[in-house]
Amino acid sequence: MPWFVKLEQGVVDRAGFDAHLHAHLAWIGQLERLGHQPSTGYWRECKGLNGAGAGGMLLFEARDRAEAEAILAGDPLIQAGCVSWVLHEWQVVAGALRRESPLTCGPEPKF
Repeated sequence: MPWFVKLEQGVVDRAGFDAHLHAHLAWIGQLERLGHQPSTGYWRECKGLNGAGAGGMLLFEARDRAEAEAILAGDPLIQAGCVSWVLHEWQVVAGALRRESPLTCGPEPKF
């Protein structure tokens, strides 16, 4: 399955953000149980902000963009209007998450 990345920026105050954080983390657990391989976190330079000015990302698998958008529609932070966000399909070219793809030009280089 393709990888997708949601980049987000907090748009509410800390109290507004924190009110939905537990539900957001429970939702991430649900994505994991459903096999979407989520990894999420915040930007370290924004640690402690939680809310307006804070930001982070979610990496996950989905069959296609339509499914990725449907998955994100269930995010409690998005539902509550706590974050602005953008979604990208991510083509892994090298590294631990790389899989065979049409963009693969040949065998892995030998070092």
